[in-house]
Amino acid sequence: MTIIGYGRVSTLDQDLTIQEAALRAAGCDIVRTEKRSGTTTVGRAELETVLQFLRPGDVVMITKLDRLARSVGDLQDILRTIEAKGAVLKATNGSIDTSTAAGRAFVNMIGTFAEFENDLRRERQLEGIAQAKQAGVYKGRKPSVDVAQVRALKAQGVGASGIAKRLSIGRASVYRALEG
Repeated sequence: MTIIGYGRVSTLDQDLTIQEAALRAAGCDIVRTEKRSGTTTVGRAELETVLQFLRPGDVVMITKLDRLARSVGDLQDILRTIEAKGAVLKATNGSIDTSTAAGRAFVNMIGTFAEFENDLRRERQLEGIAQAKQAGVYKGRKPSVDVAQVRALKAQGVGASGIAKRLSIGRASVYRALEG
């Protein structure tokens, strides 16, 4: 039996030190970490590695459930993979243990609430952006393309590909600038 720790943070500027220390203190033989968004399992190479190399009797150890998945669908897929390999999921604080029926039910409840919380956060964020736009405070990011420069080059007879190359922008950006 191998205890494999998995830690994740969402952005490059976040620190994994606390998670790594907690996983090692929980007796993990191997600790895999990554700095990737938890909103999807796509592109999470370390998680994929952990799941691929699981053997019967192994334990996947996490610090918190939201480090593993942010959606119930992804959580269920990960749990099915772990179970199919004959392994279990546990948390460092002992609150999660899928080796028992109660532990599996608890994981599903926590996952549902975590997804609900994420949806509420997203709704609040969108409401705040809408209010800020209405108040004229939020204008989005600054334009990265100088429309006047694009139009001037077009007036000189330069084609879209030539404009894109000269200004180091995509051709689609050139077309949008010419339309607007």
